[in-house]
Amino acid sequence: MNYWTQLSIEYANQRSYLDDLFQVYPTIPDGIREVDKEIWGCVEKAFIKKNNDLLIRELQKLDLFPIKDSYIAYLKRDKSAIERNPKTINRICGRLYEMGIDRIYEQCCVPKETNRQIGPMFRGWLRKKSLGILPVSIDKFLSDKNDAISEGSDSVLMEFARERLNYNHDKGLDFVGRFNGKYVIGEAKFLTDFGGHQNAQFADAISTIEAKKVKAEKIAILDGVLYIKGNNKMYKSITGIYKNYNIMSALVLRNFLYQM
Repeated sequence: MNYWTQLSIEYANQRSYLDDLFQVYPTIPDGIREVDKEIWGCVEKAFIKKNNDLLIRELQKLDLFPIKDSYIAYLKRDKSAIERNPKTINRICGRLYEMGIDRIYEQCCVPKETNRQIGPMFRGWLRKKSLGILPVSIDKFLSDKNDAISEGSDSVLMEFARERLNYNHDKGLDFVGRFNGKYVIGEAKFLTDFGGHQNAQFADAISTIEAKKVKAEKIAILDGVLYIKGNNKMYKSITGIYKNYNIMSALVLRNFLYQM
């Protein structure tokens, strides 16, 4: 097995992994969402009048619909479907009336899910000089051959990797660095659970490692449930079919980079 994967597994199972990982991913929820007062006024009027069509239309104008229902997204993308599907509208509104207006308001104010906020956190951790050096602009990165981490947007990092490192993959990069004269690129993910969206995130990171003919060391900076020993798909993958890939926790990344 890849040494850094093994080290990450041992770290996750023998040390204060989650406590330490909080330095990388301080997943503190945002404050409650703000609800537009004018829109909310219309919601209240529709609720009082029991105007089902209008209630749905007004609630869809808010950032967050108060209930989860598989048909909400369809209705939002095709407004004409509201008029054409009265039974669906009545069913959804029945749930809303049962909740009551106060509960509806509370649900419309729920903070963003933590896993949707963690994207920028890894780069924020890099800016704290966690790897011993501060990220620099792409111009500074190109100006010499010293150890460096490139700062920049997804498009900036992608453009550099395409032009200089023959990276022709369609997935964005969270890390572009140069250590001991060698370039390193990778994606960083915090996998908070098994299944669904998290499996897709895992697959994205693996696909970056599998990109062909790249003139750089490719790594997947992964943290979370994949290091839990057991019969889960992610753990079996990193200890099986992907056991020779550079898959590692952000918490061992510094050691990896400086030994290159």
